[in-house]
Amino acid sequence: MLIAIIPAYNEERFIGSVVLKARKYVDTVMVIDDGSRDLTAEIAQAAGAIVIRHETNRGKGVALNSGFQKARELDAQILVILDGDGQHRPEEIPIVIAPIINGEADIVIGSRYLDHKSSVPFFRIWGHKAFTSATNWLSGTHLTDSQSGFRAFSKNAIQKINFKSKDFSVESEMQFLAKQQDLKLIEVPVVIRYPDQSKRPVIVHGASVLNGILRMVGQHRPLLFFGGPGVIVLLAGLLWGAQVVEIYNHKHELATGYALISVLLSVIGTLSLFTGIILHSIRGLMIEIKEEIKR
Repeated sequence: MLIAIIPAYNEERFIGSVVLKARKYVDTVMVIDDGSRDLTAEIAQAAGAIVIRHETNRGKGVALNSGFQKARELDAQILVILDGDGQHRPEEIPIVIAPIINGEADIVIGSRYLDHKSSVPFFRIWGHKAFTSATNWLSGTHLTDSQSGFRAFSKNAIQKINFKSKDFSVESEMQFLAKQQDLKLIEVPVVIRYPDQSKRPVIVHGASVLNGILRMVGQHRPLLFFGGPGVIVLLAGLLWGAQVVEIYNHKHELATGYALISVLLSVIGTLSLFTGIILHSIRGLMIEIKEEIKR
């Protein structure tokens, strides 16, 4: 069974047409109405979608978890996600799911930057590039469009994925989960349109994504998150200490201020480094325990 999930929040203007178009390419369309205050749910249901309603706006990550859970209950073989605001073209669903049908990938991302046919607003381009670069480096995976919401998942991925992010950082979280669960990622070119202005301020949206990425680094790569800065701070402390020694050799005086700074930086750096090592070890142990339970 091929299922399309459309998370939606106050999308009564577009949701009907998106559902009707998507139904041509999938077996079931599922709309997750995330606390909309308009007629999103009613229009989606009239257009033929299964509607799951959240009483309050709980965030895209929570909406996707609801959709994935229902997809598992329906034994979905392939799951495709697209937005309800008309940005994604349902007619490109066959393109996005093709690598999964061919057994080439577990997760497929529709990228607006592979063929550069999408008319992306200038300020969005720089934001997307910044978040994509950060997510690629921190997650250990590589994409050209980490923030695209047009995605497809194999049955293997559907069974393994559960999102912890509640907001729009959920797209970045998928890269961390793909690395953790050893799921193969592939991108395909798609065209993304911008028929309407964003409902959320760009700065607020960006801050939310950045906060989510930093939180995920701490959860998925604690050695990098704590150990990396720890090493830098520790080296800074040692350099200050070397300066104290140099001053003492030349002037036979103890630079008390420099010495205190050196000790402080060295202690903070050491604590951060060992925190990263300990959390890294604990995370590895938890993963081993989960694998043993599954067996």
